[in-house]
Parts: sequence; C-alpha cells; structure tokens
Amino acid sequence: MSLRDNFTSSVKEAMKSGDKARLSVVRLITAALKDRDIAARGGEHDGRIPDGEILSMLQKMIKQAQETLETATNAGRTDLAEGAKAEIAIITSFLPRQMDVAETKAAIEEVVGEIGAAGVKDMGKVMAALKDRFAGKMDFSKTGPLVKEALGG
Repeated sequence: MSLRDNFTSSVKEAMKSGDKARLSVVRLITAALKDRDIAARGGEHDGRIPDGEILSMLQKMIKQAQETLETATNAGRTDLAEGAKAEIAIITSFLPRQMDVAETKAAIEEVVGEIGAAGVKDMGKVMAALKDRFAGKMDFSKTGPLVKEALGG
C-alpha cells in the first residue's frame, strides 16, 4: 500500500471510529500533500510528488509540531502541548521505522566507500546520497554530525 493510499484509508478509519484528533491530523497531511502536488505540476513528477518527498514533508511537519510543543510547554499551555504530542504521534505512525545509530553509521560507511569521499569537503555529496537512499528512515539532523565524524571532521 502506498503512502497516499494509507492516508486515504486512515481518513476513512478515523471517520468511522470517530477519532477526531487523528482525522484532523490526516486531513492536514492530505492538504499539505495536495499543495505539494499542485506545486509539482509541469515538473519532472507530473503533478504527483514521489514517496521520498512525502516522507520528507512528514518529517518537516513533525519538526514543526515539536517546535509547537516546546513553545507551548515553555508558555505553560499544557492543552496545546498535549495536542502537539498527539500530532507528532499520529504523523510518526506513517513513517517507516527509524534507523538506530549503529545502522546509520553502517549506512554512512557504505556511502562514503561507494562515493570515495576523502574528507569533510565531500560531506554534501554523502548527505545527498543518504537522503536519496534513506529518506524517512534517518533523522538527518542527527546524521550530519555522524557524517562529519566519519569523514574526519
């Protein structure tokens, strides 16, 4: 089942079960997806962004919700903080299992070997290759320092 089909079935399930929080978040995801599809019209993807970009979009949505959670917590707004936690959990349920540190390091070593990266100056090439292969499976905010370490930086 593709991610798009997963969103559609999740909307139906949430409507049937009366889960308003899940329905709201999945509708938010589908609206963001439609916006991205519209922006991609006439481009190389012919109006439908690939799953890798959908995963990237979901990760950005999680990051925004985490920022909301932090702001709400600092402001003492537990109601907003709980809503942000629920949103993060729902969006995360659509992502594939995240790679642990050992798996990430192994993937970095493999890519560094394939590309022939010699130093920190090749970090961009390594990160680009990792994003192509492991979109949605790696937390790239934590991957950057590991790549830098692997390249001797």
